[in-house]
Amino acid sequence: MATLRRTRFDVGIIGGGLAGLSLSILLAKKNYKVILFEKEKYPFHRVCGEYISYESWKFIEGLGVPLSTLHLPVIQKLMVSSPGGKLIRANLDLGGFGISRYLIDFELKKTAASNGVLVLEDTKVSDVVYLDDAFQIQFQNNSVNCRVAVGAFGKRSNLDVKWRRHFVQKKTQKLDNYIGVKYHIKTEFPADTIALHNFKDGYCGISKIEGDAYCLCYLTTAQNLKDCNNSIKTMEEMILFKNPWLKQIFTTAEFLFPEPVTISQISFDKKALIENHVLMCGDAAGMITPLCGNGMSMALHTAKILAGVMEPFLKKGTGRAEMEMQFKDAWKNQFQSRLRVGRWVQALFGREKLTNFFIGALQPFPFAVSQIIKATHGTEF
Repeated sequence: MATLRRTRFDVGIIGGGLAGLSLSILLAKKNYKVILFEKEKYPFHRVCGEYISYESWKFIEGLGVPLSTLHLPVIQKLMVSSPGGKLIRANLDLGGFGISRYLIDFELKKTAASNGVLVLEDTKVSDVVYLDDAFQIQFQNNSVNCRVAVGAFGKRSNLDVKWRRHFVQKKTQKLDNYIGVKYHIKTEFPADTIALHNFKDGYCGISKIEGDAYCLCYLTTAQNLKDCNNSIKTMEEMILFKNPWLKQIFTTAEFLFPEPVTISQISFDKKALIENHVLMCGDAAGMITPLCGNGMSMALHTAKILAGVMEPFLKKGTGRAEMEMQFKDAWKNQFQSRLRVGRWVQALFGREKLTNFFIGALQPFPFAVSQIIKATHGTEF
């Protein structure tokens, strides 16, 4: 490990999720020297809805992950229920597929390593310092230097707090303090369908992943948990079960985890794309609400955008300021309107009475649901 201090990398990536791993592969395939830091050890579970829009399929296979051989479920239908149980159905024009983060992250990690990326697992980065047009990434009493640093550390990390990022410092608002809970279950549910079941101040998604398992993942406010004595089980029984669809799932399914995977302090507020010249990627750059079902594709697409604007800089054809401006422009052009719609949908579906009314009003007009879906999804990239 000591020899790393004398190694200068082209790119250092903090975070080994979809965005960080796919970016590392794209750059390594161009023969750039890349180091990637992941605080966990692969394979592991993350809180995630585990549904990917088909806009990402060719991109992922192009990275080297053989999706076609994994026998993944094709998801083409959507169900949405109100807290009171009213239901609407719609077709997903583009559709998607289900795959666990446990599997796809591990496959991407193996692909990255096979392409020459130095992947440091069980390694937590403590700081990134920009000095003399380069970066020093500090970790576990060690450090490395690189020309470009990328923050791909997900929804919230120790670096967000250390750098006092704007969304961390803001007074808590409706979009700022959510918790996520995920299970894998076995249940009777159509493999071609994803369902989003609303409840008071939250919603829960269920969809098929690989094998015979389903992902059951929900998002709700920290206040809901606090009101239930900080007990997830109590919150589920007192709040989620008021939606009859959720009560049926929770009371009849076989749960495959001894305990759920959880995350707290999730924010859907706007985030800066660049912090002291560190380029943000994936959820670190901005989260679309899980209700819109497209966060995984956005993370992958951001990696492609970043690789495209970084390469001219690494070849010394553009300066840092130009690279940063190109990234901001490309990211906003691709995602800004999606995030705006996502925040609007999030605010709407967080209100119990309004959600009941809205879904009731939409029942005769499933095409309206399709239009919302289109507004939060892109095209194949």
